Amino acid sequence: MKIALLGTGTVGRMLGAALAGQGHEVTLGTRDPAGPLAWVGADAMESPPISEWFTAHPGIGLARFARAAEATELVVNATNGAASLTVPARTGTGNLAGKVLLDIANPLDFSHGMPPSLTVCNRDSLGEQIHRAYPAAKVVKSLNTMSAALMMNPGLVAGGEHSVFVSGNDAEAKKTVTALLTDLGHTDVIDLGDITTARTSEMLLPIWLRLWGALGTPLLNFKIVR
Repeated sequence: MKIALLGTGTVGRMLGAALAGQGHEVTLGTRDPAGPLAWVGADAMESPPISEWFTAHPGIGLARFARAAEATELVVNATNGAASLTVPARTGTGNLAGKVLLDIANPLDFSHGMPPSLTVCNRDSLGEQIHRAYPAAKVVKSLNTMSAALMMNPGLVAGGEHSVFVSGNDAEAKKTVTALLTDLGHTDVIDLGDITTARTSEMLLPIWLRLWGALGTPLLNFKIVR
């Protein structure tokens, strides 16, 4: 499958590498490809310069948002929550029409320090906002309740026996995402329902962040026991 990941941060790179490892044709989208490639030194997450990362992953492409999305079958919103409504527009709405748009972002507000708060909750969600902004896309919310390391390798904790949720209005789009999750090693995929249920998975973030602080590691996730 041809997949575009919008965003060149840690999440986009780690998930992109995992998807490429599953045989998918992956391109990372950015505002200007020359910018990331010019970065030097480690970033805030202590990751090496992105130019070194691309050298180590020669099969993954880098292109402007619109070019990255134009010929793909699935688009992943791997931006931070603050950019999640504006970045997809840079792909051109025609490049999103009829395609699965997998939203893995969270509406986090860091303006008052750590831990961040949610910019939207209870009666709305970032997933729903993206759905309203890009109605021609088939928006599916998933993977937002775990770190990038667990997205790509769920076996890092509890042998992979933890839960991942999907929310969306299009049944076939959710099947596509579920198959992708299964290929990545996720064995307990729970369909929460339509896109309004994205509110529930996004509202898990406050306790997830507190658990990170209490346990001293982001290698944690939720397991629904039934």
